[in-house]
Amino acid sequence: MRTLGYAVLSLLSREDLSGYDLKRMMERPLGYFWSAKHSQIYPELARLEEDGYVTHRVVEQRGKPDKKVFGITAEGREALKAWVTEPPAGRAARDELVLKAYSVWLAEPGAAAALFEEQGRRHEEQLKQYEEIEAWMEKNWGESPGRMGFEDFASYAALRRGIGFERDYAGWCRWVAAGLKERQSG
Repeated sequence: MRTLGYAVLSLLSREDLSGYDLKRMMERPLGYFWSAKHSQIYPELARLEEDGYVTHRVVEQRGKPDKKVFGITAEGREALKAWVTEPPAGRAARDELVLKAYSVWLAEPGAAAALFEEQGRRHEEQLKQYEEIEAWMEKNWGESPGRMGFEDFASYAALRRGIGFERDYAGWCRWVAAGLKERQSG
């Protein structure tokens, strides 16, 4: 099974969801560390259903087309449970901004610094959103992971990684921009 399949099963293990809801959940909470396009989710759901990992039911809606709501099967839950403790596959390092940083020596320093400052601001904005969620979680679930429910702890753990990523990335962007500005003025 592809990793996207496990991401879908991870969401469905918590609650039944439509394809639209899955896409929304891929943005948050999975957006801290995983993303998928709408066009990827439906084919993955079809594969998962064909393999017996999910089923669907049709929910009638007034004034809108009926929607399919998917749920994880016992077989899907077992596959997810086994996958969770397997070592992850090698991580593909594909980051366009890092690639740009590698070739930034070719660019005009001021324009390049502006790009990295803007990207840093975007990561700072995302960090602020994550920190607001963290504050809500800690207020409602307690600051001690041992006091949280197991599902809540899992969500909190993923969020904490998202916070660390955004904080580090924003700092790196500021550092690159500062270095570019030094070269511009020097």
